[in-house]
Order: sequence, then C-alpha cells, then structure tokens
Amino acid sequence: MIKRMRTSLVAGVLAIAINGTVAIAQPVKGASPNASRPVLEQQFRERLAKLAQTRIGLTDAQMTQLEQSTARYAPQLNQLAVQEKETRRQLRAELTSPQPNQQLGSNLLGTSMSRQQQRLAVVASQQKDLARFMTPVQRARYIALQQQFRRRTQELAGQRGGGQRAGQRPPPKLP
Repeated sequence: MIKRMRTSLVAGVLAIAINGTVAIAQPVKGASPNASRPVLEQQFRERLAKLAQTRIGLTDAQMTQLEQSTARYAPQLNQLAVQEKETRRQLRAELTSPQPNQQLGSNLLGTSMSRQQQRLAVVASQQKDLARFMTPVQRARYIALQQQFRRRTQELAGQRGGGQRAGQRPPPKLP
C-alpha cells in the first residue's frame, strides 16, 4: 500500500513536470490491450517512479521525502501552471484580434510576468526543501528528468494535435 502511494506520488511529481499531463501516448509494455485506463495509468506511474528513482539515484528514504515535498508543492505549481496557460491563451486571443486592446494586452503581460515570478518563488522554495535530503547532483538530475518529460510531452501533444488545435490560428510572428 505504501509502495503504491509512493509510486503514485512520484509519478505525480513527474506529471507536474509535464504540465499536469498524466499517462499520455506511450503504451505500457506488456500491458493487455483490453486493460482499463486506470490500470494502464497505474502501470505507467509505477514505471515512471522506478525510472525516476534509478536515474536520480534516490534511496527509499529519499523517495519518501521527495513524495512529501511533492505533496506540499504540487498544488501550488499545478494552480500556477493552469493560470499561466489561461493568461497565455487570453494574450494570444488578444494579439490575434483585428484590433487588439492595448490596455488589456498590457494587463495580460503584467499578469503573465507576475505568474512566472510566483512560479519561480515556489520552485526556489521547493529546491530549498529538496536540498535537505538530496545532493546537488541528485537535484540537477531531477530537474533534467522533469525537463525531459516536459519536452517529450510537448512533442507527443504536437504529434497528436498536428501542432495546434482545430480552429486555432497560429500565434503571430513577432519581429
């Protein structure tokens, strides 16, 4: 039971790292094609946790502490990710408007910068927390693994959606 919770939590860490997306596109090897989504997602989370522990080089005790740290910071990071995404969506809509509202654009830019600063403050706090039980090399590996998952998720999302969603205009090209 504790192992399952640990696996779910670490997978949550990495899911956060990939902007809240969980169990995407990659089938779990050896999984039955008729397996239910929750079963496949659980298998995915277990593989992800094992991969994270191996690549980062964490002990079981460190994994437990990582889970606790993640539980503390995940809600804030998820909320900020959603808010940043919405702000970008609004800004993109304003920029593609026939007559963009300068004041609204300015407000949205300010909001975007504020959200980024908030996210960086949370990440800095989390890094201080991680420094209590992880070595600098482990923390660097953890960040690299998060970035790798983020990039892979973006690639898969681009393949699934053809790069953009139906009905959306591409963002304007800036000089």
